[in-house]
Amino acid sequence: MNSPIIQLLVLAGIAVFLILRLRGVLGTREGFEKPAVTRTGSERSGQKPAFDVIEGGPDLDITDNVPEDSDAARALAAMKRVDPSFNVTEFLGGARGAYEMILMAFEKGELDSVVPFISEDIYEAFATVVDDRQRQGLTIEANFIGISDMTLTDASFDEVTKEAEVTVRFKSELTWVVRNSEGEIIEGSPKEIKRQKDTWTFARVMDSGDPNWRLVATDA
Repeated sequence: MNSPIIQLLVLAGIAVFLILRLRGVLGTREGFEKPAVTRTGSERSGQKPAFDVIEGGPDLDITDNVPEDSDAARALAAMKRVDPSFNVTEFLGGARGAYEMILMAFEKGELDSVVPFISEDIYEAFATVVDDRQRQGLTIEANFIGISDMTLTDASFDEVTKEAEVTVRFKSELTWVVRNSEGEIIEGSPKEIKRQKDTWTFARVMDSGDPNWRLVATDA
């Protein structure tokens, strides 16, 4: 075998060896892969980056909604200790849906559909208004447009009874019309958007088997 052929075989062997080594280091690419992330100096030195959340640090689920050192934050933390499944962000999502459901049930006079979600006192207060409308022959036509703003304003927790209360301020938009017994509009307009503010307080016993929060207080 002449010298040029031997040289080619040696070079080919080296190339194969280098390819195998590179595959072992880099791996293979199949389909979509996330872009590489450059490690910071602190990561290379074995230190945790400043943004790394460690056990015992702030609970962002709480501090994203109320000030970290507030009474409300401490109350929410106590709720979580009693019921680890409780999540503030998920609660607010449920409160958003409950607000629309309860508000529309009240406007339409269909309170039976929301009995599991309101306290007896709230039911009686709402029912009094609904009954008064019916005696006057009034009907409400309401169309919920949406919630423009929602803020958790307060929270409290009773360590003895394990009853929790969370207060939320809502700003909503809807169209609202009041008609008399003849069907004539006496208040509101189907084309005019009504902006409404409500502050509602929801309550629940955190160690009970009932997962429902109930509306226990309302304020404008």
